Amino acid sequence: MANTIHFIKMHGAGNDYIYVNTLIDMIPDPAKASIEWSKPHFGIGSDGLVLIGRPTEDSVADFSMHIYNADGSEAMMCGNASRCIGKYLYEKGFTKNTRIKLETLSGVKVLNLHLNDENKVGSVTVDMLEPMTTIAEQFTGEHPSLSSIPGAKEGVFVSMGNPHYVIFVDDINDVDIAEYGKILERDDAFPQRCNIEFAQLVGKDKLRTRVWERGSGITLACGTGACATATAAVISGLTDRKVDIIMDGGTLNIEWNEDDGHIYMTGPAEFVFEGEIQIP
Repeated sequence: MANTIHFIKMHGAGNDYIYVNTLIDMIPDPAKASIEWSKPHFGIGSDGLVLIGRPTEDSVADFSMHIYNADGSEAMMCGNASRCIGKYLYEKGFTKNTRIKLETLSGVKVLNLHLNDENKVGSVTVDMLEPMTTIAEQFTGEHPSLSSIPGAKEGVFVSMGNPHYVIFVDDINDVDIAEYGKILERDDAFPQRCNIEFAQLVGKDKLRTRVWERGSGITLACGTGACATATAAVISGLTDRKVDIIMDGGTLNIEWNEDDGHIYMTGPAEFVFEGEIQIP
């Protein structure tokens, strides 16, 4: 049909996006499409739109990713989406490699695909590169007040290419994620707005984490947020370098490697459904 494209909906630990392969179909206004298609009940329903495409001409990458939040704003990186792209590319026959270089706005990420007995991608490990704790464009250095948040202990800024602020609390069930996340996302401390994580230590090297994503609101999981949470926990002396991050949609395994300083994220990726939709 004219003015329609093929899409696939996928999720990584419940963080669900609409995926469009721009090697096949083009979207003239992806920000508008993300807003319209992400709406529950009125669209496909998702946390945003992800475009899979060719890398830039001088890139060492094999493919590229562009991600748009549910409000139409463009994000620099999404760990859950990158895992889903790895599964899509391999299982749909766009590559036979189990090691894929993916170009993102926050650098080239390496995806290592783990195959099961049926030659399907069971999980993916992503080299998320090095976390950063001081980026002037993303964090002024002035920590926002956390005094009104029940049981809040401290906040740690971590950039995984995109900005995150991790707040450790006594009991995550006492925190209204929507109320405080919405306020903190737009705090003056974060010139580009910020993803907000609330985390509680629930066992040895285990953190229960909930996420308010910049531009999308509460999501069931956030790959870069899990990486940021693990980094903040190590910095704060709460955990060792291998950490399980338990989110609403599932658990991600994070390692902050001491040898190269990189964060390695391992987690699932799943197909939900696919179909055709009209371009808005």
